[in-house]
Amino acid sequence: MEEERTISKEDKARILNAFKGKDWNEIKSADSWAIFKVMGEFVQGFEKMAKIGPCVSIFGSARTPADNKYYQMAEEIAAKVVRHGYGVITGGGPGIMEAGNKGANSHGGKSVGLNIDLPFEQNNNIYIDRDKSLDFDYFFVRKVMFVRYSQGFIVLPGGFGTMDELFEALTLIQTKKIGSFPIVLVGKRYWLGLVDWLRASMLEMENNISPEDLDLFHLVDTSDEAVAVIDEFYSRYNLSPNF
Repeated sequence: MEEERTISKEDKARILNAFKGKDWNEIKSADSWAIFKVMGEFVQGFEKMAKIGPCVSIFGSARTPADNKYYQMAEEIAAKVVRHGYGVITGGGPGIMEAGNKGANSHGGKSVGLNIDLPFEQNNNIYIDRDKSLDFDYFFVRKVMFVRYSQGFIVLPGGFGTMDELFEALTLIQTKKIGSFPIVLVGKRYWLGLVDWLRASMLEMENNISPEDLDLFHLVDTSDEAVAVIDEFYSRYNLSPNF
């Protein structure tokens, strides 16, 4: 029998508050202020991001230490990305995000950080360009910035947040809400279990995706392979970044 999950006082308060009876004026007032806050985050994000130019987003765990091979690989990838003319966008925090910003910053590239206010794990890393650091309260606004201003997505091992970002991009490409920008999964050993499940369960067992959906991403093991996918994609369209 599974042990019952311990719920903190803060979580209990949030749960109870969701069921708390509120009159129409309270709901209307709270929602109106939330709308203005969301609008403010969109306006700030659009104004800053629109000036930056072509970028590649690097996703991955906030918990990855600097001596981990994936941290070092993320730093290498970011350095090569900026040498090929792109800027780098990360979630602005520690771990893989820090490595991405560090690689871009140390090689003179544009280093963008989209930070999210969390009660743990997350705070701005020191390798983000001062004029390219944005702070968000809402995950969905932050994800719009990633997707709207990225010309490619490089995904290293991570947890729930990384999966959220990965599947957001995959869903938007699959449903043709955005173009078929390249998605690169780095670390075959880490990702193969997920890819096998997608193929065996989601595709073959339940037919919930199409066979061609498994072609929406690339599996690689090295930094050179990751950047080559981005370059090869844009070479087909005779496009290049304008930095």
